[in-house]
Amino acid sequence: RGPAGRAMAAAAFERRVLRRAAEHHYLRVRLELPDGGARPNAAQFKQLVVTALRELHGEVGAALPVDVLTYEEKTLSAILRVISSGLVKLWSALTLLGFYQNRRCAFRVLQTSPFLLALSGNSRELVLD
Repeated sequence: RGPAGRAMAAAAFERRVLRRAAEHHYLRVRLELPDGGARPNAAQFKQLVVTALRELHGEVGAALPVDVLTYEEKTLSAILRVISSGLVKLWSALTLLGFYQNRRCAFRVLQTSPFLLALSGNSRELVLD
């Protein structure tokens, strides 16, 4: 191919950019309770998230719309959905929460993405036969 052929091949590829930011962000989180006491159920887990927001950001933070899409009581892990403008507020509130029912605890943010599908699998947990 000559220069014209290479120019045609290069012109065949276009870069596409999203015109608007994603409306929501999704977080995969895990609650760590080192002493192994009572585990929160789904309602208590949601209340803990709201409490974390209230403690750091006040009533305005507590009003931030956060949805618990999935929650596994066995592993204390969940997928949360928050409006994109509230991602930093939610993440910081979860990170700074230190107690659940007068026991030490910690939230770990395992993954975050504007796409829910991106959280459906984790290549680091992939088991090959």
